[in-house]
Amino acid sequence: MTQGYRDFVVWQQAMDVAVETYRLTSSFPKEEMFGLTSQMRRAAVSIASNIAEGEGRKSKNEFSHFLGIALGSKSELETQLILSERVNLLKTTDTEPIKKSLDDIGKMLTALRRKIGSQKNLE
Repeated sequence: MTQGYRDFVVWQQAMDVAVETYRLTSSFPKEEMFGLTSQMRRAAVSIASNIAEGEGRKSKNEFSHFLGIALGSKSELETQLILSERVNLLKTTDTEPIKKSLDDIGKMLTALRRKIGSQKNLE
């Protein structure tokens, strides 16, 4: 039995990234709670959420659109991770694994969008 978006490896990895983002930002100073902490957590959650929402719409056009939003959130989180390194909130050794996961997620999202686009053209 398929479970929709939960069957997508990209959604599963995006969920792992969200959990890791929460872990990494838990050590941020309290004054960042409504700044970088909040921004990073929202961006991380947005990746998996947009995959789920797009698939749930049951429209290839809308799914592709929401995958594009997920790609944007992925780039946003990458930028915030780099900023966190530059302002000495995180070490590169802490961010490298999550940035690698984000690279993989980006490739999977792009491939999925292409696949959906080719299916739209066949209908």
